[in-house]
Amino acid sequence: MKNSFLRTVRRNASNIGTYILLAVLGIVWILPILYLIYTAFRVTPSTGIINALIPDDLRLGFGNFKRLFADTIFGKWLVNTLIVSVSSCAVSTLFILAVSYALSRLKFRTRKPIMNVLLVLGMFPGFMSMIAVYFILKAMNLTNSRLALVLVYSGSAALSYYICKGFFDTIAKAMEEAAILDGASQPIVFWKIILPLAKPIIVYTVLTSFISPWCDFIFVNTIISDRELYTVSLGLYKMINAEKNSFNDNFTVFCAGAFVVGGIIVTLFMSMQRYYVEGVTSGAVKG
Repeated sequence: MKNSFLRTVRRNASNIGTYILLAVLGIVWILPILYLIYTAFRVTPSTGIINALIPDDLRLGFGNFKRLFADTIFGKWLVNTLIVSVSSCAVSTLFILAVSYALSRLKFRTRKPIMNVLLVLGMFPGFMSMIAVYFILKAMNLTNSRLALVLVYSGSAALSYYICKGFFDTIAKAMEEAAILDGASQPIVFWKIILPLAKPIIVYTVLTSFISPWCDFIFVNTIISDRELYTVSLGLYKMINAEKNSFNDNFTVFCAGAFVVGGIIVTLFMSMQRYYVEGVTSGAVKG
């Protein structure tokens, strides 16, 4: 009886400690987001995080958003980012689905080596190839263009095949075999039978393919030098570092831009959360 009581006390103490730790981590995680949102709507324009975390004037308004669109070409940067992200997302999604389906269903001699090579290459961060990619694009006269960004972001899409392949492995092959017996070709089976069943993994692939070019800074900073072609990440960085004192002067405007960029991503994820989770869990069942 005493031992059972002690075990219960230890378990409850462990649970309480875990909840306290998670609560602290949650507060630490959410505080910067709350501060960014507050600063985006803050009226005081010339005090940034360096001068005061909590300024004397606590009024809120939309002045920073007006400055963002009036004093900068943020709208143009946002359009550039949308064009690059949507184009890269479309190309990357097609690549990933095609490669994943081929590796899941087609049996050929070099299938395993190809999968291993792609898996190993996917472990290396993309910026390691930044210099080589830049000189290749320069030799092709493609630098300083949105097309170059689309090629960079979608060129390595096939390296992310493993989750999508795992989802295709869970789809019964009997349906495909029945369709082939009825005279359907392999492309017809893929487009008419497999893809309608793969909505969750398609949504997952679309979201992951969209967020990378949307948030990227390294490649766009290397490839793009024309201010008219900046994406939002590079444009906001250049704005807040344009002059010696521009960080404090433009910090609230920077937070307003970050709020717009982050709000679009959050809205997209929240609207497709159910399919995203389903795609991840289904794709992790088989390898």
